[in-house]
Amino acid sequence: MTYASIMVAVDLTDQARNRVRLAAHLADDFHAGLIGVAAEMPDYGGCPVGPTPGGAYCIPSIQEAVLDDLARAHAVFEEASGGRSRTEWRSNLDFPLAFLTAHAAAAELVILGRKDDRDPFLSVDPGDALMNLGRPVLVVPPKVDHLDAKRVVVGWKDTREARRAVSDALPFLKRASEVVIVSVNDGAGGNGQDTLRLLQAHGVYAIRVQYDAQGASVAEALVEAAAEHGADLIVTGAYGHGRLREWAFGGVTRGLLAGAPICCLMSH
Repeated sequence: MTYASIMVAVDLTDQARNRVRLAAHLADDFHAGLIGVAAEMPDYGGCPVGPTPGGAYCIPSIQEAVLDDLARAHAVFEEASGGRSRTEWRSNLDFPLAFLTAHAAAAELVILGRKDDRDPFLSVDPGDALMNLGRPVLVVPPKVDHLDAKRVVVGWKDTREARRAVSDALPFLKRASEVVIVSVNDGAGGNGQDTLRLLQAHGVYAIRVQYDAQGASVAEALVEAAAEHGADLIVTGAYGHGRLREWAFGGVTRGLLAGAPICCLMSH
């Protein structure tokens, strides 16, 4: 079991180059193709309205600036992916999330960076992506350019989202030397025994532990568990619901998206 195609979102932040390097290494590990994507919608708000000389100049100049941004993103992808043969580049004048959603069917894993307001035009909010793509999303924190995933923590709660996350992460879990199924502040009914047996049936070396957060958030407890077990990947379900066209996230999802120091693979 593997990923045949991996997609990475590219922007102009400092994080982008490291993220592409990480995606390229994973593509090598899984013998997968790598697709880089970027999109930016031109902002015509400052252009004169109507058939004026200023409008005729303004619109092409704005489009040219956006195309220049996309060319720079492409250059980042080409340089950081190291000239690998199985790569593909996709970009267009479009809203970044809409473009990524339209192309997500081409990949089995989508790699994004943490939300960065310094590049609002090309960057994709990983929370919005989780709720829209229908694909597992690997969120890479700043300054991380490699993922071994030899030890993996699964944040377990007996929900649809967590079950889907475990299934989506199987290519990672089957390669890991140890998978730790962590239940935080959860009763015996959600302790992950069935998930443990399922992973063992796949040949995964897995153990399960229960944590008492002791006043910390569940997200903090998962990060602590990962540190204790030497894991550099957390797998968990993503929880959220729509509210006035925006997504309101559960505390665990919000905490991991905002501050996890290691990679998180999430599914909704």
